[in-house]
Amino acid sequence: MPNPSAEQSYRTLLIIWAALLFSQFMFVVLIWFSKPELFKFDFSQPLLGDNAVIVGVFAMLSFSDIVISLILRKKTLERSVAEQSIPLVQTAMIIGCALSEAISLFGVMLAFAFNYQYFFVFSILGVIGILLHFPRRSDVHAASYRQ
Repeated sequence: MPNPSAEQSYRTLLIIWAALLFSQFMFVVLIWFSKPELFKFDFSQPLLGDNAVIVGVFAMLSFSDIVISLILRKKTLERSVAEQSIPLVQTAMIIGCALSEAISLFGVMLAFAFNYQYFFVFSILGVIGILLHFPRRSDVHAASYRQ
């Protein structure tokens, strides 16, 4: 029989994950109402825009955020099993999602500070990162099987 505490923890993880995923779409809505001119896409503009160095730095930071988030999540999940700690499973997901959310925030900053029309690429990468950190029931049960 599944551990009721583990099931409750899993439901909590799902709610937190869904809220973090929803926030990604709220960033796009915020830009829509604040800077609607960015949604008049002109694909003849260069991909890196007028500030190629800044956009390139944010792109490299975004890539490293995804890689680091996956590594940290894996290591924290391994630790949660070793220590039999369900809260570490939650910590693993939140760390991963927070780093993925930073990618979307980079896009928001580029949209507001530099009128970068391809900000949505950063939003898409942020959503993909959040999706990669979908909570797994098996992780919660692995961290609680001795309890």
